[in-house]
Amino acid sequence: MLTVGLTGGIGAGKSEVSRLLVEHGAVLIDADRIAREVVAPGTPGLAAVTDAFGTEVLTADGALDRPKLGAIVFADPRQLAVLNAIVHPLVGARSHELETAAAEDAVVVHDVPLLAENGLAPRYDLVIVVDVSPQTQLDRLVRLRGMTEQDARARMAAQASREERRAIADIVIDNDVPLERLERRVREVWGDLVRRAAAARGGSGASGASGASGASGASQE
Repeated sequence: MLTVGLTGGIGAGKSEVSRLLVEHGAVLIDADRIAREVVAPGTPGLAAVTDAFGTEVLTADGALDRPKLGAIVFADPRQLAVLNAIVHPLVGARSHELETAAAEDAVVVHDVPLLAENGLAPRYDLVIVVDVSPQTQLDRLVRLRGMTEQDARARMAAQASREERRAIADIVIDNDVPLERLERRVREVWGDLVRRAAAARGGSGASGASGASGASGASQE
C-alpha cells in the first residue's frame, strides 16, 4: 500500500485533483467529508460541538450550521482550536478504519485540508500539494463560491501559507492552468504513484500513514 497525503489551500481545486486520481484508480479518503459525517445529527461529535459553541450553531432541523460555525471559528484562532480538538480525533479514527480496509496493493489518497497546519506530513509515504496563487484562491472564493472578500481572506489567513504547504510537498500540482493541462499533470503523477507503489511492494511493503485528522467541522476546502 502507498499512502498519499493530498492537500492545498481553500479554493486551490484539490477536490478536482482527488476526483481525477480516483478515476485513475486511487482509493480516496476525504477528511472533509468524514468531518461532516462525525458531526451529523445524533452523533457524539455534534453533541460535543453544541456543548462548546451553543445551540445557535444548529439549523432549525438540528443539523450543524456550518457557515455560522465557520464565521465564528475562522475569526478567532482560539475558537478554531476548540473545534479542531473535538473533530480531529474523530476524523483520524474513521480515516484509519477506511485505510485499514483498503487492499494491500492500493494507492490510498488522504484528502486532508489541514495537513500542513497540523504537521501530518510524516504520516504519509509522500505528500502532494495542489498549488495556486493567493490571487486565484481569492477570485475563486468570491466569484465561484459567493463569499465576501473579507470572509474569503479570513478563511485563507486561517490556513498555512503557500510557502508552508510547498515546503512539505514531495509533488506539486500547479492548478493555475486550464483543465486539460491539469488532467495531463494528474495522469503523470498517477504513473509516478503506481511506480512508487510497485517499488514499495518489492521492498518492505510498509505503509507510512495511520489516518488523517486535518479537517474541521467547518469546511476548509
